[in-house]
Amino acid sequence: MSVGEAVQCKPVEVQVGERGLDRAVKHLKRKMASEGILRELKRRRHYMKPSVRRRKKAAEAARRRRKRIRQIDSV
Repeated sequence: MSVGEAVQCKPVEVQVGERGLDRAVKHLKRKMASEGILRELKRRRHYMKPSVRRRKKAAEAARRRRKRIRQIDSV
């Protein structure tokens, strides 16, 4: 995929039934979170240098590793 090429995605849709608008909004938020749309929006909000992105990725991996070790120790 080249830099100028747009990605075609199907739109996220939610039907508003008899349960009401509040329920539909909750369902939409849950759907967007599961597809990673919100995470992608937050990530693209600010430019992050590649070196900073690598450091952040390594820090996240270390955090997940520590969390997994804590879970194993508590069992």
